[in-house]
Order: sequence, then C-alpha cells, then structure tokens
Amino acid sequence: MDTPHPGADSARKSSLMEMKEAFALVLDNSLDLEVESVFLNKASGRFLSSPVISPIDSPPFDKAAMDGYAICREDADSSRGEFEILETVAAGEVPEKELTPGSCVKIMTGAELPPNAAKIVRVEYTGIFNGKMNIHTPEPYENIIKKGENLKKGDLFMPVKRLGPGDIGSLAASGFEKVNVRRRLKIGVISTGSELIEPGKALGPGEIYNSSGFQLASQIEDAGGIPVGYGIIPDEPSKIAGAVESALAECDILLLTGGVSKGDYDFVPNILKDAGMEILFHGLKVKPGRPTLFGRRPSDGARAAARAGFVFGLPGNPVSTYMLFDVLVKALIYQLNGLNYRPGVVQGKLATEIKRRDTERMEFRPVRIIGNPSEAYGIEAVSERIIEPVRYMGSAHLNALVETDGFVVLEPGRKMIEKGTLVNVRLI
Repeated sequence: MDTPHPGADSARKSSLMEMKEAFALVLDNSLDLEVESVFLNKASGRFLSSPVISPIDSPPFDKAAMDGYAICREDADSSRGEFEILETVAAGEVPEKELTPGSCVKIMTGAELPPNAAKIVRVEYTGIFNGKMNIHTPEPYENIIKKGENLKKGDLFMPVKRLGPGDIGSLAASGFEKVNVRRRLKIGVISTGSELIEPGKALGPGEIYNSSGFQLASQIEDAGGIPVGYGIIPDEPSKIAGAVESALAECDILLLTGGVSKGDYDFVPNILKDAGMEILFHGLKVKPGRPTLFGRRPSDGARAAARAGFVFGLPGNPVSTYMLFDVLVKALIYQLNGLNYRPGVVQGKLATEIKRRDTERMEFRPVRIIGNPSEAYGIEAVSERIIEPVRYMGSAHLNALVETDGFVVLEPGRKMIEKGTLVNVRLI
C-alpha cells in the first residue's frame, strides 16, 4: 500500500469549499421548465408557474358571519325590541323578502343577506315570544362579511409558491378547476458500490443493503420531483459511465451516491468530466458530507446534447446523503422552480452539552425535540422546549434519523455548545 505524503491530508483539507460558497454556486442556476395545466386534485405539492389573480370577489355577496337575525339599518342601534320574522334563509338560498323597520330575517352562517341588512343579532342574544323575535342582549357587532372583503376580483391573491392544502382550498373557493404549474423535475438516482444489494435479499459476506437509493427517492418525491432509479451499479468504470450516460439523457438532475472520494474505486468525478459536466466543487468543509461534488453542463451549447443540467455526487454514507440532499439538492429543486427553499426552524434549550474534537468544518448534529405537544395545542413556549442530542455514531449511523427531528449546526471553530444554551434546530 502506498504511504500518503505527510502533507497530503492538510492539502486536501485546505482545498475544501466553505458551505456558504457552495450554497451560492448551487443557487446560481436556473431552468426554463415547461408549464402544464393540472386539475386541483392533482396539484398539491406542485410549483405554481406564475402568480394567480382572483377571478371573483370573495365572498361574492354580503353574508352572515354567524347564525342570528338580520335587521335593517333603522333598527341597527336597537338594544331591545320585538321583530316580526319575515323568512328563514339558509346557506345557499337567496332572500326573497325586504327588511323594513320592526322586521327581521332569520339567517344561517354563510347565507346571503337581504340587500338592506345592516346587522345580524346573534341567536343567543335573542328569544322568541308569541312568534316574534325579541332582543334581550344588545349586539355590539355587525357580524357581516362584506362582498369582496377577503379578496376583490382582479386582486393578486397567490404568489408563485409550492402548493399546499390551504392553497388548494383557496383556489377551489375562487372557482379554479385547474391551475398552471411547472413540469416536475426528473431526478435520476444511481447507487454505486459492489458491496450493495437490494433489500429483500439475504446479505452475503461484505454486503450491505442499498438504503440511500430508497431514501433519496423518498426525499425527491417529498421535494416535488420525480425520482428515476437506475439501480445499483458495481464499481466498474464502464458500467458507471453507461448508467451516467443514460441518466444524463433522461433527467434534469442526476444524483450519484458513493464513488466520489479519493479512493482507488472512486471513479465518479472523472466519469462526469468525460461526460461533459463542469465540476464546480468537489469537497466541502462540512461534516457529514466532505466528499460532496456538484457539477453542471456548461452553457456553451453542449447542454443540448443531453437533458440533465446538474449533477450531485453524494457520499456513500447514508446520513451524509440525507443531510446534503436536504441542504443543497432541495435548495436547487426550489431554485429551478423559481423559489427559495426555507426550512422550518425552531428554538429550544439544549438538554446536554454537545462536544467535538475536530472543529475545522461546519457540522450538523442530529437532535430531537422534547416537550408535551398536547399542551397549548401542540405549541410549546421556547423556554419550555428542550433539545436533546440523539445517540449518533457518525455518518453511517442511519438509524439515528429515526429519532431525529432536526439538526443543530456547529460553526467552524466551535468545540462545544453548553447545556442550557438556546439553539436553533433546522427541522427535517
């Protein structure tokens, strides 16, 4: 075995790129994704292609904010009184009678008001005596939702964003049957390593299960992309090159796991260069994930020869793969869809100290959030939320993610975070 040069390790460390610089390189990209129209029941999780303008007033008419009795303007200041009930109007019905002083209309929540209604006296402030409505408690509020109060026709009501359940409901409430979204990114996944086998088979000597392939496919779907699996490719340059060629022709982004370090069987960087990819960085000042690679097809016309514009070479250890996808790949997916990805962040007090020896790199440490979510409807005060490091044996310890709610970041140079420190947790 060759003995490494004494300065080789320090030279490799000095060549590592800072995460902020790498993040900026990843975000300095765009892609003109085609637009397609999809039905609302298929639109959740999709990225809008353009802002949405309201085609109607919302609500489209003055309506009751609660069950009660509508009275006219002349009676609006009445603190007491007896009123003749002209009719009852339920939601979906149109009032037929006109209010006059001394009369009222019994009305249900969401129902359209008579045109001259000025106030709704809530039902619990009234009583019925001899077939007439009597006000026994003064009503201080109008209890009316005005036409166009929430949104007016022609208003911009939804910016470019990734659609969630609330957005789907808002679009439906505005009468949209379909919505224009960007085409979903096709993201290829190649798992390299002769030691890998698929789950369901018996492990042989030296073999391990291919976890990263399944993990990445799930992360891709969760981020709004379409995973395209190319299976396990053994550590043979010709076979890796063939899989890379196929993926580059079919996908927008290519993810490879393993084969990106500096070992004898790490062929991926040279294969990607031979395939015409420009390597923007190879090696990050981060733990886990030091060997991470990112490349793109040069913008000199060569990109027309293949579909994929971007490639990530991710480490073989699954925690590294998970974290670097969440930090870098997901950010690129959102960027190519015209958005900035903003992960959820919560604060809490650290239950026990976090120590480390190597302080040169930024480090992500997995933690869980301890609290009683049944209190305050699942929201604890920051002072009550406790952050506890999970048992973590390093980047190959995938099972640690089962207990993990998020990650705490240790910046370069920081050796310890003391117990009781208020920390930010990046949620996963």
